[in-house]
Amino acid sequence: MGRCAGTSKKLGASNSIGGLQFRKKFQMSQRLMRHMASGQKGVVRQVFAGGELGRRIRDMGLVPGASVEIQGRAPLKDPVAVRVKDFTLTLRNNEADAIEVTVED
Repeated sequence: MGRCAGTSKKLGASNSIGGLQFRKKFQMSQRLMRHMASGQKGVVRQVFAGGELGRRIRDMGLVPGASVEIQGRAPLKDPVAVRVKDFTLTLRNNEADAIEVTVED
């Protein structure tokens, strides 16, 4: 499958302040939700799971384009608490492995 551990691409955004144009560069990368750090934000890019697990993940609101933020992790790193829209849910690491997220580095 096309899972990626950390590919990245540079994007630019241009703004103008007081008539001055500047361009800021920032790094965007794709990684599995399991590898995101606490407090890190991103957007769901792809859900790899199919069948019952894929349906459950999508039913919880983890669909491509959804904004997510990692709230924290249990002491043994499993499960992970994820903020989606206006609620927090927890996922096991094997479920988080099925979700690819674009994060800003």
